[in-house]
Amino acid sequence: MPATTIYSAQKIITMNPSRPVATHVAVRDGRILGAGTLEELETWGDYTLDDRFKDKILMPGMVEGHAHTMEGTLWRNVYLGYFDRMDPDGKVWSGVKTIEAVLERLKEAEAQITDPEAPLPGWQLDPIYLNNVRVTRQQLDSVSSTRPIGIMHASGHILNVNTKALELAGLMKTGLNHPGIPLGPDGYPTGELKGPEVMTPVGPHVGYERALTDCDEQGLRDFGKLCVRTGVTTITDLAARLTDDSVSMMLRVTGEKTYPACVVPLRFFLGLAPKDLVAEVVRLKGMSTERLSLGRIKVVADGSIQGFSARLRWPGYHNGAENGLWYVAPEQLSEIYHLALEAGVQVHTHTNGDQATELAIDTLGPALLKHPRRDHRFTLQHCQLADAAQFRRMKELGMCVNLFANHHFYWGDEHYKLTVGPDRATRMNACRTALDTGVPMAIHSDAPVTPLGPLFTAWGAVTRRTASGRVQGEEERITVAEALWAVTLGAAYTLHMDGEVGSIETGKRADFAVLEQDPTEVEPEALKDIPVWGTVQGGRVFAAADL
Repeated sequence: MPATTIYSAQKIITMNPSRPVATHVAVRDGRILGAGTLEELETWGDYTLDDRFKDKILMPGMVEGHAHTMEGTLWRNVYLGYFDRMDPDGKVWSGVKTIEAVLERLKEAEAQITDPEAPLPGWQLDPIYLNNVRVTRQQLDSVSSTRPIGIMHASGHILNVNTKALELAGLMKTGLNHPGIPLGPDGYPTGELKGPEVMTPVGPHVGYERALTDCDEQGLRDFGKLCVRTGVTTITDLAARLTDDSVSMMLRVTGEKTYPACVVPLRFFLGLAPKDLVAEVVRLKGMSTERLSLGRIKVVADGSIQGFSARLRWPGYHNGAENGLWYVAPEQLSEIYHLALEAGVQVHTHTNGDQATELAIDTLGPALLKHPRRDHRFTLQHCQLADAAQFRRMKELGMCVNLFANHHFYWGDEHYKLTVGPDRATRMNACRTALDTGVPMAIHSDAPVTPLGPLFTAWGAVTRRTASGRVQGEEERITVAEALWAVTLGAAYTLHMDGEVGSIETGKRADFAVLEQDPTEVEPEALKDIPVWGTVQGGRVFAAADL
């Protein structure tokens, strides 16, 4: 008979409504035999008692339903974010607060590069915190006029480049007419590129040939370290190209005995016609393993609100900015939905603005009439400005939402005074409305847009604190119990994985987050500060201190 290990803990929060709390959990072959008392679990026969967690709190391994493993790769570039941030090795990098500081950090990094032709990539730029002053190609030219430079915005939807990068991409010319390529008074591009259509051709010249959407091998391993440090055992990669080479790499890395997470990459919709896209995802699904779950599609409908590239309904942006960009044509979205429903393939759709959400809802309804499918769980990702009427329509269509709870802290103040104004900022990421309406809900970080950390995300949904300390939209707050559900079973449900992970109960994968404090006992304001000891994934123990 296979060996059985019984772990003791100070407390085990199971998320299993029939037995919400336990003191011990039995594991065999990487799966959960049961959770309860030691006396109950001893009935399974011979076992080894492991007391290493006797002073810890166990809860289900957390499920990050919207992230991008490319963050692991991005940490080899220059960090230019406004907020302090921890890298995969546990080092905390200080944020940069001015454009001058951004340029100075780039100059310091440029001085360390010995190859005269090597690009200089940076990431996490956020102009909205720099008085919304846009970085220009001329400013980046002051760092280097001979080396291509590219800086990814925090939203992931905008790339700033210097003149050399534009020249290499064939874009340093007048007469360009594209909404994603702003022009300066001289008729030449300003160096700001909006949306994947115009970012992708420049990416290879500035060090983003992969990391516009994908990680590389080292990046995937580094991202696994972040998972252990934050209690995550199931992680999405929510816009992967999934080429043959990248899938082979993911299969190899996640198949290693020491890889600490199950990765769930969604095939990005661009690059294939809808018919070929669905057929390819069906093929990929057959390649899934226990630690690489394939077979889903990611569509992006619009851009980001703080980047003014999201699509908003009337009255539009609070500061009068032009409406944002469509990343998908309605006809293309409709064809993807129809074909995916017919093939039994799940689609997750990025909709930041309420106009984009309306498009997705309007498109799914007719598709379901033609291809009825119960329990499809098509999920709207971010869905930040949805109102109560839209949530009611989602409920009727059987849709799920994954709301961007971290946004309240990182951009809530700016949304209130600049992007959408007080009324809509107060209802953003309406967790309370979603749950009260009966729409299955998860919450997320969208790492690297904001740092990976489900306990922080739960704190954001519970407190709705902004960076300035205000509570924004107190009526949309949810309880600690609801937030913990959202980062475990809620996220698992949106991935059709709630039968495998998300709770500690018999038959499920032995995935646990190991915490130093009880999230149900601390004050809600302290939720984000609970130390994470590490994780157990598939019965394998990973301590953050050993990374």
